[in-house]
Amino acid sequence: MTVSVEKKKFTTQKSEEIFNAAKDLMPGGVNSPVRAFKSVGGQPIIIDSVKGSRMWDVDGNEYIDYVGSWGPAIIGHADDEVIAALTETMKKGTSFGAPCVLENVLAEMVISAVPSIEMVRFVNSGTEACMGVLRLARAFTGCQKIIKFEGCYHGHADPFLVKAGSGVATLGLPDSPGVPKAATSDTLTSPYNDIETVKELFAANKGEIAAVILEAVVGNSGYIEPKPEFLNSLRQITKENDALLIFDEVMTGFRLSYGGAQEYFGITPDLTTLGKIIGGGLPVGAYGGRREIMEMVAPAGPMYQAGTLSGNPLAMTAGIHTLKRLQEPGTYQYLDKITGELTQGILDAGKRAGHEMCGGYIRGMFGFFFTGGPVYSFEDAKKSDTAKFAKFHRGMLEEGVYLAPSQFEAGFTGLAHTSEDIQQTIAAAEKVLRQI
Repeated sequence: MTVSVEKKKFTTQKSEEIFNAAKDLMPGGVNSPVRAFKSVGGQPIIIDSVKGSRMWDVDGNEYIDYVGSWGPAIIGHADDEVIAALTETMKKGTSFGAPCVLENVLAEMVISAVPSIEMVRFVNSGTEACMGVLRLARAFTGCQKIIKFEGCYHGHADPFLVKAGSGVATLGLPDSPGVPKAATSDTLTSPYNDIETVKELFAANKGEIAAVILEAVVGNSGYIEPKPEFLNSLRQITKENDALLIFDEVMTGFRLSYGGAQEYFGITPDLTTLGKIIGGGLPVGAYGGRREIMEMVAPAGPMYQAGTLSGNPLAMTAGIHTLKRLQEPGTYQYLDKITGELTQGILDAGKRAGHEMCGGYIRGMFGFFFTGGPVYSFEDAKKSDTAKFAKFHRGMLEEGVYLAPSQFEAGFTGLAHTSEDIQQTIAAAEKVLRQI
């Protein structure tokens, strides 16, 4: 005997009311732009609670979540062990503004895990980490110029907010009002995966480049992998020119492997930025690298950087218990399995429905584009059918699947996602892709 269960009607009335009120209180009604759903249309969903692989909004709609608070929920939202540990830590206080032993514990875990890191400095966000690592690179090398890649996001500090053009040696132009030209005049840009442009930039700015910074796997232009020899070539070029290689692993750190993208690809940079996962969902960031470079940081050295909440006991506790879980056998094999099934399932559904799509994944990170591809750079990604993605995104929401609200964002899986979650998501995608 089978019992039919009527599906709850999808409604966003309360979300709309709350968001409309928010627009009078906060710019655009949000505290981070992508949350406003500008890229996909409609009003954002107001989240009420999360647990495991699921989210619930204020209207009572339930979603399988593939955003994971933009990465940190790799062991699942509101994990029981993490919550219990946080509860015990809170009894001692939420912030000291002074050293605590938990900083040592997490620092030792990070140093033992990430190949490039011999010393680490904790901060409070990925933006802070990238600000600090840029200042450090300039202090250590005595050079001012940096190379960044089009479509790689390193936070909202002035030097990184540059519109990356396709020109070979174009000086950076500010990509946001309020960013002075002087702040970006030493930022050089190259298309991602284009090693020839990088060589030309070094030739045109000989002895002036402090560092090359990049996301080893791009997550902020959609999901874009490096070509096979790209990272190796960057490592060689930076060494030949006495410049530092910086991996921004705010997204990829502890997600592609326990040692991050650098362990996965076997390329050791000079400096690394981290975030997301090492705070287990609490605000955190970090930068680290070779001891001789890190000893430039105050108070060991002259390069100043500080933060009252840096290394606070709550973030350290959540990070420690998250990393402990990631050390368990089979973690990354499981992530690889479910993410592969998810990505291939969506791409196959798109093909059956007659859509041009491409995509890929590594362990707990994935993405797909509504274009035939291949996608090697932001210019390639911009060929995607963003209007079609917007329809797909809305359709998936109504089917109970929460994806990043932009074609140009990566997706994330976690240990709390089950095979049932994956199959339910693929079935929803099959239905939506046939409708749009």
